[in-house]
Amino acid sequence: MAELIVTQLQASYGSVQALRGVDLRVGSGECAALLGANGSGKTTVMRSISGLVRHTGSITLDGKPLAGDPGKIARSGIGHVLEGRHVFTGLTVRENLELGRYGAGKRSPSELTAVVDAFPVLKQKIRRLGSQLSGGEQQQVAIARTLMARPTVLLLDEPSLGLSPVVIDQVAEAMTRIRAEWNTTMLLAEQSTSLVLALATHFYVLQRGTVSYSGTEGSQVLWQEVHRAYLGADPAA
Repeated sequence: MAELIVTQLQASYGSVQALRGVDLRVGSGECAALLGANGSGKTTVMRSISGLVRHTGSITLDGKPLAGDPGKIARSGIGHVLEGRHVFTGLTVRENLELGRYGAGKRSPSELTAVVDAFPVLKQKIRRLGSQLSGGEQQQVAIARTLMARPTVLLLDEPSLGLSPVVIDQVAEAMTRIRAEWNTTMLLAEQSTSLVLALATHFYVLQRGTVSYSGTEGSQVLWQEVHRAYLGADPAA
C-alpha cells in the first residue's frame, strides 16, 4: 500500500508564495497528474513532497507523516525524477542505474533486470556512456535509475520535456508496465497530453499555487479547466 495525501501545502521562495494550500490525494497504485502552466506550482509540489523545499501543511504516506531530509524521505519509499536530464555522462548506462540503489536502502539485483526489461532501448545500450545517448535515452536512464530503488511512490516532473512523440510513447509504455507489475503509486507533473492520457486517471489543475479543479478521466469539464489554466479562457470563448 502507498497512499499519498497532501493537505494544505504551502511553500514560498523568499517573499513569493508558490503554493497556497494545495490538497491532493493519490491512492495506492494510482497515477494522478498535476496540470497547469509554467509557474503554477507543479514542481514546487513535487519538491515539497521529496523534502527539497521547505513547506508547511501535512504530507502523509499510508497515514504516516512524511518529513525529514531528502535522504530519509527517499528511504521511506519516495522516488523523484527531477525535471531535466540528470545523467552522469562519464558513466555507462549500467553504472548510472546502479547508482540508483544508493541512499534508499538495500535492494536485490533483480531490480536491474526488471527495470531494464521495462526500457528495452537501455537494455540494448547498457554499456554505452551517458554522453553517447540521445536526449530521449538519457531521460529514460534518469527514470530507470530512480526505479532502481523500487520506490512505492514515484514523482515524475515533466518527463516528456524535449522528447519526440515516439520516445514519449516508449516512456508511457514503460511506466504502464512498472505500475502494473509493482503497483507503484505515481504523481505526474506534465504538459504532454498524450502522456497524461496514457498514464493518469486522476487530475489536479493548478493555478497560482492552488488547486482550481480536480477530476477523473473522461471529464469534459476537466479539459475546459486545463484550457483555462494555460490560456486564461474557455475553449469556446
